[in-house]
Amino acid sequence: MTPRRRPLLRSAGLVVSVAVLAVIVVLGIAVGAKQIPLDQVWHGVFHYSGSDTDVVIRDVRFPRTLLGLLVGAALGLAGTVMQALTRNPLADPGVLGINAGASAAVVTAISFFGITSLTGYVWFAFAGAAVVNVAVYVLGGTRGATPVRLALAGTALTAVLIGYINAVNLMDTAALDKMRFWTVGSLASATLPTVTSIAPFLAVGGVLALLIARPLNAIALGDDQARALGARLTRTRVLAMLAVTLLCGGATAACGPIVYVGLMVPHAVRAVTGPDMRWILPYSAVLSPVLLLGADVLGRVVARPGELQVGIVTAVLGGPVFIYLVRRRRMAQL
Repeated sequence: MTPRRRPLLRSAGLVVSVAVLAVIVVLGIAVGAKQIPLDQVWHGVFHYSGSDTDVVIRDVRFPRTLLGLLVGAALGLAGTVMQALTRNPLADPGVLGINAGASAAVVTAISFFGITSLTGYVWFAFAGAAVVNVAVYVLGGTRGATPVRLALAGTALTAVLIGYINAVNLMDTAALDKMRFWTVGSLASATLPTVTSIAPFLAVGGVLALLIARPLNAIALGDDQARALGARLTRTRVLAMLAVTLLCGGATAACGPIVYVGLMVPHAVRAVTGPDMRWILPYSAVLSPVLLLGADVLGRVVARPGELQVGIVTAVLGGPVFIYLVRRRRMAQL
């Protein structure tokens, strides 16, 4: 492939990805326990009349799909940034325990402080994500961190935090009832106020992630070469950790811990775009919602008239991918 053709093909691929995302968004609104024809989907979104079908579309499925769109993009961007920052192909908000940290903080807010509104416990989610983010990096060996050590540190912290979450839920049955769907990762309780409350945090985190694409390219070459290229390592790492905290904390507060989205999509994207973060980040922001919303639709179809929570579906899909990556003789180079 000639250097001139490569950017054109990447741009064309991004346009195709956006088109695929548009199709998945329509399916997210149309498919469920009740199938809704496309003309009624259009009517319910743009010409609301208050009919039963319009209520289902406007008040249930549209907020759910919009939240899946935002959360999917957030998890994809967070996973991509973490993989570049740590030079760890196994980095993912779920694998490294950041989602579990946010979840533990939210459970604490609900059970011990009686905070039940998203605007209240979202700050706990940010704090939990930030603390675990730093803890994994420290336990993994800071500058001497390797992919395996970081993955082990994240796994150990996740096990501890999940044990804490289960213990709190068992002691507080009222909290358990409120969180039994949230703790497995679900879009089912999405509302427009939820979307509008969480969107500013995810937007700021997303913009930060996109702005540091170039210095992340330098960091991927190693600290010494990054300094030689003029990258400000400390500032880039601080901004990256802030972006990951906002993206993971906001996404987890809105719909619970959802794993493997930030692991699978960047790997698939990197096979198409190469190692350039300026392309990987936009692709991940578009294709991660495709995976998340597709998993949500699949969960509604396979268990109809009930549904499987999206967190269960992504875990079933992502587990084999994670095992494959771990067992590869040569890890993918970032």
